[in-house]
Amino acid sequence: MLSKIHHIAIICSDYKVSKHFYTEVLGLTILQEVYRKERDSYKLDLALNGSYIIELFSFPNPPNRVSRPEATGLRHLAFQVENIDISIKKLHQHKITTEAVRVDEFTGKRFTFFNDPDNLPIELYEVS
Repeated sequence: MLSKIHHIAIICSDYKVSKHFYTEVLGLTILQEVYRKERDSYKLDLALNGSYIIELFSFPNPPNRVSRPEATGLRHLAFQVENIDISIKKLHQHKITTEAVRVDEFTGKRFTFFNDPDNLPIELYEVS
């Protein structure tokens, strides 16, 4: 029935800040950007390595979502990286704070977390 995840939709509170974060800091590429006048909303389609993965939306005055303490629902986004130390260094160059690197007790792989501009938890998971 299912074949793969098509995309993840994210609603941001400040479109300009989040667009910069996802494109300039994380390096996702813009596939399409649309302003929907009737909703006073932007929709930004973003890709990673040519694959469409994120729809970034802006809406007027969206309510805050509880993220911590951990609440029911989507917990975080996770991106695979080849070298977590290089990835962390690049984030720090953009003044992005990361948690201490941890090791997955079941796989032995290293990972860390940081937040997007709206405090959505994002994980970097090293697969080398």
